[in-house]
Amino acid sequence: MVLEKETNVLGVWDYIVFAAMLLISAAIGIYYALSGGKQKTTDEFLLANRDMAVLPVAISILLSFISAIMVLGYPAEMYNDGTQFYIRVLASIGIAFGAVVFVPLFYPLKVTSSFEYLEKRFDSRAAKLTGTCIMIIQQVLYMGIASFAPSTALEAVTGFPTWATIITVGLVSTFYTSLGGMKAVVWTDVFQSVVMLAGLLAIVIQGSIVVGGMGEVWRINEEWGRINFFNFDPDPTVRHSFWSLVIGGMIGWTATYGVNQASVQRYCALPTLQKAKLSVMLNVIGVIILLTIVCLAGIIIFAYYAKKGCDPLSAKYVTNSNQLIPYFVMEVLGYPGLPGLFISCLFSGALSTMSSCLNALAAVCWEDFLKPVLGERLTEGQKTLVTKLLVLFFGGAGIGMSFMAMNLGGTVLQASLSFTGAASGPLLGMFALGAFFPWANWIGAVVGGILGLAFPLWISIGAYTVVGAPTGLDYPTYNCSVPNTTDSMTTTMSSIMTTGPVEYTGINALYTVSYLWYPAIGAATVIIVGLIVSAITGMNRLGDVDTKYLVPFFDRLFCCLPGPISRCLRCNQEFRDPEEIASEKDEEIVIPASGDLVSSSGKEKLPLNGSGHMPVYGLSYKENNENKTGFINPAADVFNDQKQQNGTKF
Repeated sequence: MVLEKETNVLGVWDYIVFAAMLLISAAIGIYYALSGGKQKTTDEFLLANRDMAVLPVAISILLSFISAIMVLGYPAEMYNDGTQFYIRVLASIGIAFGAVVFVPLFYPLKVTSSFEYLEKRFDSRAAKLTGTCIMIIQQVLYMGIASFAPSTALEAVTGFPTWATIITVGLVSTFYTSLGGMKAVVWTDVFQSVVMLAGLLAIVIQGSIVVGGMGEVWRINEEWGRINFFNFDPDPTVRHSFWSLVIGGMIGWTATYGVNQASVQRYCALPTLQKAKLSVMLNVIGVIILLTIVCLAGIIIFAYYAKKGCDPLSAKYVTNSNQLIPYFVMEVLGYPGLPGLFISCLFSGALSTMSSCLNALAAVCWEDFLKPVLGERLTEGQKTLVTKLLVLFFGGAGIGMSFMAMNLGGTVLQASLSFTGAASGPLLGMFALGAFFPWANWIGAVVGGILGLAFPLWISIGAYTVVGAPTGLDYPTYNCSVPNTTDSMTTTMSSIMTTGPVEYTGINALYTVSYLWYPAIGAATVIIVGLIVSAITGMNRLGDVDTKYLVPFFDRLFCCLPGPISRCLRCNQEFRDPEEIASEKDEEIVIPASGDLVSSSGKEKLPLNGSGHMPVYGLSYKENNENKTGFINPAADVFNDQKQQNGTKF
């Protein structure tokens, strides 16, 4: 029996479930706009007064980077190319690495924008703005792809226009983010996580029942050659190998969960460093659970259509693999409200990502661009209004990027990892350059950051314009009504790959590098170029950089190293406990015109080495006509006594 395409539409209950999800998300934004401090300060709007709970923040971080891209992309990947992509679950160790190495670096500094670190570490506004610009590019790209993903799904199953879906996601997320700030973003993420989990479990449970159990699912996938976990080919042009999935994935997830502004902003909203580290660590468990569920969904969908003998892609029932899972839902989850639950699952993912990006973009643009210019001129209420207007502006930018994403080929997953990976790599590289290499200077950071963005971004664009979308495995078509085929076709299998392997030479060969290596390429470019440029322009000396802006790499990873070895590996520098730094409060001091330094706490006079105009190392101050008021930095390096005696250049 030849199968024809089945036409399915959403029912009344499906639209009720979908509308309820949108209304509850918007209501959470309204609630936090009217409760508590009513979002009247930038600290509350951007950081929730740094008093959030661990579990909601952990869930919010998770949904910021998983979303509809995982719901559509991972099952499509498993359907097209088998189970090998699941090995990326091992790369979740990169999340733990970010929690151990980067959270103790950022949290004690009490930053709103992670790029404030770059300015303090390199003593350069240019370094900060370079990182900020890269981040803006990355987040706008990510918003566009994450919002576009559910629009294709909804169009495939209901005929609802793609443009209308994109605008709906953009408007709703912008609405509750601009009203409720960080609190609304975090708690809508918690609500949307429940919706996403329910939708995914419905697919896995009902799908496995229809196929005949997980044993049958596994048998069918093995029969069609889709159970293939390990490929140890070291060739970087192999699309998926053990090395690209694990090593490339580790670097990508370290960048995402360790230094990405959306992540930093959330874990800095927690009251203690231990809670901040725990919120990131919990994402290891969250990623493993969600990745397992969506990958199971992928092999279940393939088993279902293999058993029917009709692949929707080959039969042209769907136009691309991103529409496979919603097509399956409409065919199998035929109970009232369940298709609506899945559509809500997709939109929940898109809304959570969009709102997280909007909150992060507003924070960095205010802190890094506008606050230095307008901070002293505006009242607190006006500052908060400006950040809300920034949310509206970037909401429009995200909608525009979504329309551009409509022209991308390949899976949503590859598009996301390609372009955002190309931008996240150089950000990780800039922070690693500052944290691990004390002799790197600001010129190296700026030049390295620019080239580190340009190189992988060039490769990722070339991969789409020259090489095109990847090939796939064989698919069953013997029971389909496949258009545009000859009557003499006797094969029972169809493959996306219609031609043999193409050999690329010259510059085109560079474009065949696996997209999973893009973050590593970007980060390595920043570090290598940054160190070379620093050597040419004059490296910092040990002691030039306050150790609270550095990371004792080996001490963090290997806590039981013998003392002499540990001191050698950290170049004999003494590092203070991040907990101690985080618990300190700056002490205000006043320098009268007489030149004596007076502490505000004990009114104790501190000598200025015989000069009433010479600043003291570790002191930041502002000068007026009569007094100089500033703050003592208790984390100033203990080995800079000689530097202080000789005078410090500020």
